[in-house]
Amino acid sequence: MTRQPTLRQLHYLDALARAGHFGRAAEAANVTQSTLSAALKDLETTLGVTLVDRGKRRVVFTPAGEEVLRRGRQLLEGAEELVAAATAAQAPLSGLLRLGVIPTIGPFLLPRVLPGLRRAFPKLKLVLVEDQTARIVDQLESGALDVLLLALPCDCGGAETMDLFEDEFLTTLPKTHALASLDAVPPDRLAEEPLLLLQEGHCLRSHALSVCNFTDPALGPAVEATSLHTLVQMVDGGLGVTLLPRMAVDAGILRGTSLVTRPLDADPRSRAIGLAWRRGTGRRKDFDLLGRTIAQLQREKSAPASRKSQRSNQ
Repeated sequence: MTRQPTLRQLHYLDALARAGHFGRAAEAANVTQSTLSAALKDLETTLGVTLVDRGKRRVVFTPAGEEVLRRGRQLLEGAEELVAAATAAQAPLSGLLRLGVIPTIGPFLLPRVLPGLRRAFPKLKLVLVEDQTARIVDQLESGALDVLLLALPCDCGGAETMDLFEDEFLTTLPKTHALASLDAVPPDRLAEEPLLLLQEGHCLRSHALSVCNFTDPALGPAVEATSLHTLVQMVDGGLGVTLLPRMAVDAGILRGTSLVTRPLDADPRSRAIGLAWRRGTGRRKDFDLLGRTIAQLQREKSAPASRKSQRSNQ
């Protein structure tokens, strides 16, 4: 039988590609440098090709090495999915699950749904990674993450997506502002105001502009917020108005401010919250169950929070 690479060898090769240095790769793989180096030499012997040029300052992959690395990562991903599928067969949503989430969702939704998830699936080991959409999509494609919780639509590559629920945008402004007297704020009135938004790279920015059908709004001062909490403080300081997702308002982001919210007089006036996962994954049933559970927990929590938020805005 022809000798074949081992998963351990491919794991070491992946570690070397990520670290770019034999010593750091060995440390990441929790082995000695000599063990890692010998394993990769054996891999080259098995395949009959040179995978890396070992320079004094840095490691450079040969063209053959780049191809082996690409295919090796696919095999490692498949092995992880095999283990996950076997674990899932024993109990739904059990074992390790690496969830990527964007910053405009994570702090506001997860505290509300995680206790319910733990009760429903006590064997689930959830690892959370919070970052902007483009970066968690890259991590999904590379196999570093299993599933994403994000706002749709988005450029998710070839990922499969699942809508969970709608998250309404609310006009947020000082209670003394002229627009606070309206029951709902038309987008054309917002276009006349200094509109404060998150900086480029946050999908909330593009979604907020989309619901208002804005291409070039009267943006506020030459300062862009990096988080929703900073955005709220800027509006509370009288620098302009903004659009906030209802889940952030329901979670109490306006607590301690003099701000109020008003609905948008627009259709649609919300962003979709959903999941994304690699197409063809063997864990689709698990992800579908995860999505349905999150949506159910959100429905159970949203009604009381919304009523409380409405009372505080009157």
